[in-house]
Amino acid sequence: MPVQPVFHIESLQTLYKDVQQQKLFPDSKFFVDCIPAAAPQFIVNEYEKEKQLPGFSLRDFVHRYFIVPEEIVSNYSSANKPLLQHLNDLWPALSREPGNEKGTLIPLPYPYIVPGGRFREVYYWDSYFTMLGLQVSKRFDIMENMVANFAYLIDTFGHIPNANRTYYLSRSQPPFFTLMTTLLATEKGDAALLQYQPQLEKEYAFWMDGEKDLTPTDNRFRRVVLLPDGSILNRYWDDKPEPRPEACLEDIEIAGAAGDTTGAIYSHIRAAAESGWDFSTRWFKNGADMTSIQTTDLIPVDLNCLLLHTEEVLLKIYTLKQLPLQAANFAQKIGNRKKAIQQYCWDEGRGFYFDYCFTTQTPGSQYTIAAAYPLFFAVANEIQAQKVAKQVEEKFLQQGGVATTLCNSGQQWDLPNGWAPLQWMTYKGLKNYGHHKLAAEIKNRWMAANEKVYAETGKMMEKYDVTNTAIKAGGGEYPNQDGFGWTNGVYLAFTREK
Repeated sequence: MPVQPVFHIESLQTLYKDVQQQKLFPDSKFFVDCIPAAAPQFIVNEYEKEKQLPGFSLRDFVHRYFIVPEEIVSNYSSANKPLLQHLNDLWPALSREPGNEKGTLIPLPYPYIVPGGRFREVYYWDSYFTMLGLQVSKRFDIMENMVANFAYLIDTFGHIPNANRTYYLSRSQPPFFTLMTTLLATEKGDAALLQYQPQLEKEYAFWMDGEKDLTPTDNRFRRVVLLPDGSILNRYWDDKPEPRPEACLEDIEIAGAAGDTTGAIYSHIRAAAESGWDFSTRWFKNGADMTSIQTTDLIPVDLNCLLLHTEEVLLKIYTLKQLPLQAANFAQKIGNRKKAIQQYCWDEGRGFYFDYCFTTQTPGSQYTIAAAYPLFFAVANEIQAQKVAKQVEEKFLQQGGVATTLCNSGQQWDLPNGWAPLQWMTYKGLKNYGHHKLAAEIKNRWMAANEKVYAETGKMMEKYDVTNTAIKAGGGEYPNQDGFGWTNGVYLAFTREK
């Protein structure tokens, strides 16, 4: 599929900035998803002329020259449907056909699933958890299409963007592409891994870009960091030190409150958006508010476990293809990363995994459920897993599943909210080490919370208040969304777990 012309919202220059700063729409994402009804430069020229005229209305101008996003109209209704039937019937309503992409939406070659609500595009890490449900629904065709779409994005841009929007191109999301290909391989065999070897290698190269040029005095570049003992681990990053188009005004206000004039805070904000945990006190130096955000100073434990898995899958591919030099190279990479995760992210005194602040050479202070990733990817030893399980049960287990952090800050990735992907990662991680009772408790509480909200509303939500299942989840930059891709996928996957 040839690369089609795409529209960059920044090409609207002062018009884009004026719309966002004047709060023309309550959601900053709304305007950046609008579709120009004429050539962008023509619109810009008309704006420069018309805004000088008496009685000029910016709102009228935007509605004249842009097609605004509309809620997808569907004949689908969940009325009176049992939950499982609803979830299986909902896939077509969340499905989008290629060829209709306009504006900032990047064209894709195959049909795909969107999360729902304000999220009108396909999101990277969401899609793995959506695929878990597609597998249960035996929609292997859509699973294959989604992996093929992500492979196309890697081939086109060198990485998988946060989502298929041009304003997301400077960052990715947690690298779940390897897990998607291994999930597909459970249905299609190892041929699926071999088919996507080139894209797996390209994505790995994106995350490791610059690793060979690091020195003790120049110890960081983009997503790689050289640590004092010679280990190389990864961080989240975004190349643009400027406000996010989809949250322009919010970012400017945070920078102003922080007194930042260098743009450094924008890099931290964007890196947190790449993490998928946007936002959480996990990234805040003072553990309280956004003005202290320090994402690019941190080595996230979950990210490095994901990249370890990528290295393990590449090793498997090289072994299958009888490439001993490449296999030996990756066997060494795996050993080095496992050792480094244990050295820098494990805290023996607290019996838990933490992010590591490489600028201060200190472990993080925030307890987060990201500590389950070393169990999911079998990095922990049995004693470490036992200690993590104890902390999960004592600190994170709530009425409706596991909380994400222990801090109730008003940020959506903090207490009291729980999220489907982290329920799954924690559940599977605990099962890997034989903690079946606790794993089942998490699964059952989460499913019960989903079922309760569905019985009351006929909808599945993006996130849930796990501390009190009688209350709707909240917090963050936008209202709770319904749909919802990864919640549906994880619920369906849980129905197959005994």
